[in-house]
Amino acid sequence: MVRDKVERRNVLWMIIVRLITVTSLLVSAIIIQISVVPASSIAPVYYLGLIAYGLSGLYLLFYTLNRSYTVQAYVQTFFDLLFITAFVYTSGGVTSATYALYIFAVIGAGLVISRRAAFLTAALAAILFGLLVDGLFFRIIPYYRPEHAIDMGLGSLLFTILTAWSSFFVIAFLVSYLAENLRRTRQALSRAQKELIIKERLAEAGRVSASLAHEIRNPLAAIAGSVQFLRSELKLGHEQRELMEIVLKESRRVSQAIEQFLDFASPGPRVFTEVNLSETLDETLKILRGSGELGRRFEVAGNYKEADLHYFGSANQFKQIFWNLVRNAIKAMPNGGTFTVDFTAGRRAIRLRFADTGKGLSEEDRAHLFEPFYSGFGNGRGLGLATVRRIVDDYEGQIEVRSEMGRGTEITITLPVRRRAETGTEAEPPAAAGGPVA
Repeated sequence: MVRDKVERRNVLWMIIVRLITVTSLLVSAIIIQISVVPASSIAPVYYLGLIAYGLSGLYLLFYTLNRSYTVQAYVQTFFDLLFITAFVYTSGGVTSATYALYIFAVIGAGLVISRRAAFLTAALAAILFGLLVDGLFFRIIPYYRPEHAIDMGLGSLLFTILTAWSSFFVIAFLVSYLAENLRRTRQALSRAQKELIIKERLAEAGRVSASLAHEIRNPLAAIAGSVQFLRSELKLGHEQRELMEIVLKESRRVSQAIEQFLDFASPGPRVFTEVNLSETLDETLKILRGSGELGRRFEVAGNYKEADLHYFGSANQFKQIFWNLVRNAIKAMPNGGTFTVDFTAGRRAIRLRFADTGKGLSEEDRAHLFEPFYSGFGNGRGLGLATVRRIVDDYEGQIEVRSEMGRGTEITITLPVRRRAETGTEAEPPAAAGGPVA
């Protein structure tokens, strides 16, 4: 069940709009009193206005002390409906057009709280207004002033009630529709802003990486070559040989890091062929098992072998995707766990799903997940997922991430079926045993 979420500033706006509305009613009452009506006849408006000011003061107090803004928004809406019902009663009941004020409560609930809240408010407004009108019609509730009592047929009564109810629910529908579109637009704008920031950082990281890597790679190769030559030419003791091995091992590690920088910054020419993604992933897993990273503590599950998925793309790029995602999953499961890979194919797109049973992602990690040089692991360089993101963007694909702390992470990559640009023919739909993708 989805819970309503209300922002703090929206609760404040509800209080401010209420004060403005009540003040407008009081000013109107004063003008009417000065013009044509004796003070005693509109005294209830002043009393209700004072009550509304008092409630607004309490709302402001709760606003500063309370953190349950959704609860406060619902409470304010409920008391607003009671206030409007009292105002309708004192201003004429069935004959009063002030029941239109219910509409403002419905609009406020839809804009501030949620679509569901708009319909709940409309329903409660309909109940309160219906009870008031029925009570007055059947003389269960006395009229506030004798002159408010009029003879009204049952048909006129039902017409009044149905007209009011219809207006409440029509407004609820329109407001909820507009509010939902507004929320979606805001979410899309927020995602677009994040996408722009990430792409700007990717571009900057690419420039820095290329410049730095080229400056380091050649001297490092010279150092490694010199150490290998000295190791083969000199008579070294056991301890000296260990030191030489450490130098070579660290040189290779730095060289790998530089290659990753260069792959990230300047991917180089891509050769597109029909790639067997199942075999490519299996090769990657074998390499990681051989290196000891993917040990017996880890279980690899899923349909990736049976799927036998083929895709028209660059084998090297998919190796980078698999390498980075598998290594990230290994790091997320320091005590071992299950890594699940499922391949699904359709005529329009393929879907690659990677799920681990690791520690999951925090809110901060999710916010910076694909940013270069940001790593959720202490020894990471923060380029693995940034590289994955760049490659998926090259294929005009999408990445969806789901994660809960302590329950693991699921990353789903969706890629459109590509055309054979070199030959001008369309690639065959990818073959897989994994079921359809829309």
